[in-house]
Amino acid sequence: MEQGAGAPVDLKSMTQAELAAFLQELGEPKFRAKQVFSWLHKGVTSFDQMGNVPKALREKLVQRCRLTVPEIVRRQQSAQDGTIKYLWRLWDGNCVETVLMRYRHGNSLCVSCQVGCNMGCVFCASALGGKVRDLAPSEILDQVIFAQKDSGLPVSNLVMMGIGEPLDNVDNVLRFLELVNDPDGLNIGMRHISLSTCGLVNKIDKLAECALQLTLSVSLHAPDDETRSKLMPVNRSVGVERLLESCRRYFARTGRRISYEYAMIDGVNDSDWQADLLARRLKGQQAHVNLIPLNHVEESPLKPSPRVRQFQRRLEAQGVTATVRRKLGGDIDASCGQLRRKQMGEGVPEPGKEEVP
Repeated sequence: MEQGAGAPVDLKSMTQAELAAFLQELGEPKFRAKQVFSWLHKGVTSFDQMGNVPKALREKLVQRCRLTVPEIVRRQQSAQDGTIKYLWRLWDGNCVETVLMRYRHGNSLCVSCQVGCNMGCVFCASALGGKVRDLAPSEILDQVIFAQKDSGLPVSNLVMMGIGEPLDNVDNVLRFLELVNDPDGLNIGMRHISLSTCGLVNKIDKLAECALQLTLSVSLHAPDDETRSKLMPVNRSVGVERLLESCRRYFARTGRRISYEYAMIDGVNDSDWQADLLARRLKGQQAHVNLIPLNHVEESPLKPSPRVRQFQRRLEAQGVTATVRRKLGGDIDASCGQLRRKQMGEGVPEPGKEEVP
């Protein structure tokens, strides 16, 4: 969100300390920051809803600030497993998707961090059309706040695996993580958060320096450069071994085991030799391989592999922990790789003509 000279101030992207400094500039006492912060993270839709904040301050906030409130354009619920997919319209008309998944251990929310994506992975619908812009910390946070408000379900776990590459928007993502972890806000612990990346090596090193206790999920999808470069253009400038070196540095710095995501694609990355190479490359690492049965993307010719279990057994026989991801929300295109950037004119109702089945 633009924050140029004269632009409305994005309060929800501020930490409590920044909020206190801003309110002091307005002639307000520091203790008001906690009150305003709490209301923002409860999802108020107007400054007038901040009941214990003086009217004079609320009027100042109306004049100086923007209150981000995403609009539900479409809400779909899976008949198979209760997964809910939201299509949100943002303040500038762009749209992103968020998915709320129910598990026995709690509710997980998959959030987007960009409008579109520049990474160009061939099996992923999110990259169709490229990247439009980054999401502000407030816009990522809003997905959590308003999904909880609409569904009535508390979110206990977050996965940053929606639309966009989190480390391509690293500063805003780090600010979002700080905000969502704040005890006076949503208070979601770092160990309940997973962040997925396609492998931006220098940004992985930056994340490692923060020493956060989240789970880093690396979208690997192939153990050899030839295959991975065809699937993921980012690999052409990085290479698998350099990526894995950064992962080893990350583990050494944080002590957190890395999860490697591996979409199983028929005839592309599911052979025995690729399982063996993957096992060799991960030897000695504290690693977990998450095998993902490929989900359908209309524009892609790629097909799901029938060899998921064989591949899993071959990895496990060589000492690599491997699991198969449970598919949720497939009947509403809410599974891994199926989330899309929507825009006006692309199956999105015009304002005032919402579809909320």
